[in-house]
Amino acid sequence: MVIKDHQSEEAPKQGELFKKGKRSMTGRERVSQLQEKLYCKAKQEKDYKFYVLYDKMFIAYMLKEAYEQVKSNDGSPGLDGQDCAAIERYGLEKYLNELGEDLRKQSYRPSAVKRVWIEKANGGKRPLGIPTIRDRIAQTVCKMILEPIFEADFEDSSYGYRPGRSSKDAMKAIKDHLKDGKTKVLDADLSSYFDTIPHDKLEAALKQRIADPRMLRLIKLWLKVPVNEDGEMKGGKKQKTGTPQGGVISPLLANVYLHLLDRIVNNAKKMFSQAGIKMVRYADDFILMGKRISEEVMEALRYLLQRMELKLNENKTREIDATKTSFNFLGFTVRYDRDIKGRDNKYWNIIPSSKSEKRVREKVSDFLRQHGHYAPVRVVKGLNPILRGWLNYYEVAKVCYPKMSQRKLRFYLFERLMRYYNRKSQRRSRLYGQQAFQILVDKYGLINPINYSR
Repeated sequence: MVIKDHQSEEAPKQGELFKKGKRSMTGRERVSQLQEKLYCKAKQEKDYKFYVLYDKMFIAYMLKEAYEQVKSNDGSPGLDGQDCAAIERYGLEKYLNELGEDLRKQSYRPSAVKRVWIEKANGGKRPLGIPTIRDRIAQTVCKMILEPIFEADFEDSSYGYRPGRSSKDAMKAIKDHLKDGKTKVLDADLSSYFDTIPHDKLEAALKQRIADPRMLRLIKLWLKVPVNEDGEMKGGKKQKTGTPQGGVISPLLANVYLHLLDRIVNNAKKMFSQAGIKMVRYADDFILMGKRISEEVMEALRYLLQRMELKLNENKTREIDATKTSFNFLGFTVRYDRDIKGRDNKYWNIIPSSKSEKRVREKVSDFLRQHGHYAPVRVVKGLNPILRGWLNYYEVAKVCYPKMSQRKLRFYLFERLMRYYNRKSQRRSRLYGQQAFQILVDKYGLINPINYSR
């Protein structure tokens, strides 16, 4: 979905869809047109509530577009073990028609969510819920309908899981605020945010825009769905808090709920704005920035979160002076460094964090360890997506300066590939010794981090 401001350069292109007849439009174009209509209505009428939305849940082109999005994400199967290949063998049109009928008759019931645990960079683990593909399709349709409505309301200070916004935009905003002198930073961390969102208050937030009881009932079904962990069922109808991490609809619901906080912090009549406080939020990670962060501001923040039944993790939340202490946000490290040419001034330096550097090295090492007998062309095919994804993430023009990290990554590849081929080779080859990295770059197209460009 692409949501644009009506004064942007892209708005006329989006408006071209309204000139086309429905018969000449693709399914994706029809979805985009519907989203534009919903967005415009919500943007023009701030207090408007949408009473009829559910009938769009079972439109054929909506279901087909949702399936294509789910397939493109290439996720793991849920509890039923069914993947996209199995669905297409069964017959995609038949499958989507059956799902559409269940939604139309309101006989649709989501399956239990499969829970797995994902390793975190700090050595801990976080839960990830994996719905079935059938449920992911239904959630994607719901998201396509609701997202443009709430996008019309969301604040500019929110960047996570929103169309046309990213961590790069968040880091640019942080740098701009620092240049404006807002160098006192509250680096906030919410305790188990996704697990603690209260269902009743989330429903109240949804009802500010959504008045269709069928849509609200559908969302409640997903919130109450049980979780299957190693064959044991948990949660279910008695569950009163949390959105399952991994669900397609969960990031949108999380943004809808934290929008209540965004709105108060950015309100010109409230304490935060009057104290010159700016907020940058990416999903449940956020920072407050100002020339001064008073105890009154901190107490107001704690009070707001308490009313929302959320809580700051006091062990991870810290207030710093960014001119003296660096801080990490979204995998970036922000520092106030001396001029590299020795001149008597400083500049704001944003670079990849050491944890992020370590993580990409671990991914490279894991791949090589697990694929010890691959031919060079397959080694390159496996390593390039890892390198490209990491390098693209930190390519933020005039904001991030990753050259040193790129050089360190190049050196690591040189050393690691030399060890990989020296240990692997039973006889001397061109890849034996210290040549492996350069040969893979020159002959097989391995990405050289220091020369990379999109």
